[in-house]
Parts: sequence; structure tokens; C-alpha cells
Amino acid sequence: MFERFAAADPAPDTELRYKTPFQLLVAVILSAQATDKSVNLATPGLFRAAPTAQRLAALDEAKVEAHIKTIGLYRTKAKNLVAMARALIALHRGEVPRERSQLEALPGVGRKTANVILNTLFGEPVIAVDTHVFRVANRTGLAPGDDVRTVEDKLARAVPAEYRQHAHHWLILHGRYVCKARAPDCSSCLIADLCPWPEKPGRPDVQS
Repeated sequence: MFERFAAADPAPDTELRYKTPFQLLVAVILSAQATDKSVNLATPGLFRAAPTAQRLAALDEAKVEAHIKTIGLYRTKAKNLVAMARALIALHRGEVPRERSQLEALPGVGRKTANVILNTLFGEPVIAVDTHVFRVANRTGLAPGDDVRTVEDKLARAVPAEYRQHAHHWLILHGRYVCKARAPDCSSCLIADLCPWPEKPGRPDVQS
């Protein structure tokens, strides 16, 4: 599976647009229960107004809300962003920390967000399980589980070490564009012959 992903896309990356580690952290927080596309439409204005933790911390929540109101849960996210920026200044001099415990202690940052930051910014071979990764892991039988932490732990064991760095992005992109929730495009899937999903349209014989 991962040999094929690597051959097709040797260097996958996040589709969130950012210029600094701080901006990526903001974008990932905003991406919870929202699409990357919607986040990328909202962040240019926000980043012009608040390109750094110091500038964001100085804004009131209403001004942040005005920039992100097209994104789901924007009021809660605005509150978390301002609190996160202030915590970054107080605890880390405005810089994004690279320790999981320090990341998860920030407002609006859970395990998935921390994993994205650790992987994308700091090159750690961790896998963030979003809805796309969760779906692909279960459909393919790669790492089946009823909750995201179970899937994450199984992926950490199942993905060969040489592919772990990029596995997060390969699985997300595969789920976003091919193994979609409502209309999976199995006819163009790179791994269709490896996939045992019983609901696969025109399901080919699965390799033993």
C-alpha cells in the first residue's frame, strides 16, 4: 500500500496554507470540523491582521470572529485562538513548542492537532487521525478501530517505519480525494486490489 502511495506522491504535504509555524498552528486549530478549503479562504485576512502570536493576543475575540465567521464553530475557535496566542507568549515566548505535552496544554489543541504540528513542522513520524484517516484505516483493514486513539495506535504498529513520516498525509489525501465517505472512487484507487472493503463498488478479487 505505502509503496504505491510513495511512488505516486513521494513528498506529500498539508494543503493548509501558512508561512510560519505559528500560522500553521492557527490553521490546524481552525480545521477542526472544517475543510482545509474553508480554512484557506479565511486565514489570509486573519494572518494579515495577526501574523504573529503577539498580534493575535492583542485582538479581542470579536475581531477574530469577523475573520473566521465562515468556518464552523467560529466563536469557540476565536476564543481558543486568542487564549492560545496569549499562552504561547506567556509560556513559550510566542514560539510553537515541539513537545507534545506543551502543545496539548495550549487552548484549542488536542492530540490530533498536536500530531499534525509534530509531523509537519518537526518531522516526527506520528500520525494524526482525522475523519479521512479513520475511514481509510477502517475500510482497508489497515488499522480498524471504533475510536481515533485505537486507530492511531494500530497505525503506529502497522505502518512500516520507512513510510511513517508521510503516512499521515498519504492517508488524508487518499481519503479526501479517492476513498471518499459517500462516493468512493474505487475505479481509480491505487490500492483497490489490496482493499477488502465489502461495500466496494465492482469489488475485484482481494489479494490473499
